[in-house]
Amino acid sequence: MLVVRVHNLVSREVWSKRYTHINSFEKLLHDEGTTILKFYLHIDKDEQRNRLEARLNDPSKQWKFNPGDIKERELWNDYIEAYEDVIEKTNTEYAPWFIIPANRKWYRNLVIASILVDKMKGLKMKFPDPIFAPQEVIIK
Repeated sequence: MLVVRVHNLVSREVWSKRYTHINSFEKLLHDEGTTILKFYLHIDKDEQRNRLEARLNDPSKQWKFNPGDIKERELWNDYIEAYEDVIEKTNTEYAPWFIIPANRKWYRNLVIASILVDKMKGLKMKFPDPIFAPQEVIIK
């Protein structure tokens, strides 16, 4: 949706309706018992440049490089505006966004893992009760 918006591939009327569709779909999932967590991994423009340069300079990472990323990088501010809009319009109590500083991968991973652990603990999951009496089973 972001590329569609940034490059004006469809009208604002078309893409702006998608926010409602996203929220409706996520509400449906939530109402059926699905836990939804959305993570926006934010790196700053300097870090993006460093990562692109690292891909070019390391033969084992060159497969990750897309020359089109250089042209898209010129639209950085447009993408930031689009991301902010998406996050604002689709951040709900039942499907929250978590904005994660991601310049340092170890920190990104720690924050995401912490959020996941907290959410999983909140589910209060437990093993199902056995359908037999385990204390009565004898294995010879």
